[in-house]
Amino acid sequence: MLDRTVESVSSFERTRDGWIVTLEVVEVSRIPESTDVLASYEMELDDDRNLRRYAQVRRYHRSQADRGEQA
Repeated sequence: MLDRTVESVSSFERTRDGWIVTLEVVEVSRIPESTDVLASYEMELDDDRNLRRYAQVRRYHRSQADRGEQA
């Protein structure tokens, strides 16, 4: 879909009409890895797992501590 490496699935939530899934994706690989740029993408899937929409909801460096705040 994004032609990028998916690092992890950070959330998976059932909705009335399908699913909301959040993926952590490597946007830019760097050396050292702590300086990689990652992004969170939220995807909405229907009951048949067809993609309805997706959006980037956050972008951050791998070394950035997540304190539950949006950057």
